[in-house]
Amino acid sequence: MGRLMSGDIEHLEIEVKFHLPDPLSMADRLTALGAVAQPKVFERNLCFDDDCNRLVQAGRLLRLRKDNQCRLTFKSRPRQQTSDFKIVKELEVTVSDFDTMCDMLHALGYCQVRVYEKWRQTFEWEDVLLCLDTLPFGHFLEIEGPCEAIRNAATQLTLVWNERIIKNYLAIFEVLRDGLNLPFTDVTFDHFEDSRIDIAPFLPVLYAAKSCEMPHVR
Repeated sequence: MGRLMSGDIEHLEIEVKFHLPDPLSMADRLTALGAVAQPKVFERNLCFDDDCNRLVQAGRLLRLRKDNQCRLTFKSRPRQQTSDFKIVKELEVTVSDFDTMCDMLHALGYCQVRVYEKWRQTFEWEDVLLCLDTLPFGHFLEIEGPCEAIRNAATQLTLVWNERIIKNYLAIFEVLRDGLNLPFTDVTFDHFEDSRIDIAPFLPVLYAAKSCEMPHVR
């Protein structure tokens, strides 16, 4: 999504998130802005690591995603870092068979360590992608693209820049899991079916001005 290149070496993913108390209103605002909507899709994401968790310890991610297609993604920390945006180096390929790719990863010595799910609708506007995401614990808008284009989109949508989130969704979940003593580690809708989560009390510690990105890059 919206890959940026630094020279010919690094494929950078640059983004921020905003929590949405009213996702329907945001969908209307995106439409009024002239953003072009894509169909909503359900995502199932599997995260893999080796037996010693070397990838996550090094700040790397190996992820297999299934929505309307299947993609294998590798993420790592780039050379440049900033507290204003979430920036990761990302390499991604489309694969033809989700189950076979799972089997291949297991055969190579990787094991599934995490599952997370979400519903996503992507909108295209100027130089950014705007993703309306529904997670089991809340609604978010993710804006991805060049830094200044992200800032401009946030301004056009009257979002409060100081309330941006640069944590990834699993890092957000870890804040909730620690604060609420949740007994599970997979972020699935089934796990949250009997759990009524109020994310509002946790938002101040999630904002970029108050938080540091956790070491993993999911």
